[in-house]
Amino acid sequence: MLGPDAVVFLDFDGTITLRDATDAILEAFADSAWLQVEEAWLSGRIGSRECLAAQMALVSATREQVDRLLDDISVDPGLAGLLDTCEALGVPVHIVSDGFDYCIERILGRRDVNVLTRLTNSHIVSSSLRPNGRRWLASFPHPPEPCAHGCATCKPRAMDCLKGVGAVTVFVGDGMSDRWAANSANIVFAKDKLAAACDKASIAYTPYRTLAAVAEGIDRLLGAGLGRPPSLCGKVFPPV
Repeated sequence: MLGPDAVVFLDFDGTITLRDATDAILEAFADSAWLQVEEAWLSGRIGSRECLAAQMALVSATREQVDRLLDDISVDPGLAGLLDTCEALGVPVHIVSDGFDYCIERILGRRDVNVLTRLTNSHIVSSSLRPNGRRWLASFPHPPEPCAHGCATCKPRAMDCLKGVGAVTVFVGDGMSDRWAANSANIVFAKDKLAAACDKASIAYTPYRTLAAVAEGIDRLLGAGLGRPPSLCGKVFPPV
């Protein structure tokens, strides 16, 4: 097995969760102008950091309202099995997300999910969100200064800091904000908008639908002792 020579990085919203927590908050509690900001991001006129800062400034909700909403967001039931697989292989798992620490900690700390205690040796690299009355204050510490793409969280930089020298990096994601991370990883599991972005950029990836399938794929690849994969520009591997 590869053990510490491999590291798994997971996106959060839409990858660990079945619904994007930030979008859920915006849809429920933000002025409709958030959709105009979203369009500016999707069209490439602004980065995700500027987008999220502007959108969260439009939210008006109590902490209790947000907590109730977050408590209804489901987690992919394969998450625990994926963590089991990585633990058995001796592979560290980290979460890298444009989303917010408040949402991640609330969702993963719920009793019905109960995996936050399993991540004590993992890093959660994300944006930060704090309540201030009915307003919510967003900040972006990773890194404090925006990267070249204006990301809320610079996932490639976080991955570079957390991987070992020469380690095989595995990235699992689903959205547009994951495309820079996918471009920096050795092995990519992608679905939805990330899969489309990988197709467009000729980034090799394995399609997936569930984290249980990702666990099987990682066990097959890393458990077999697969080293750093060769360059397979544009190749789409069989789905898992």
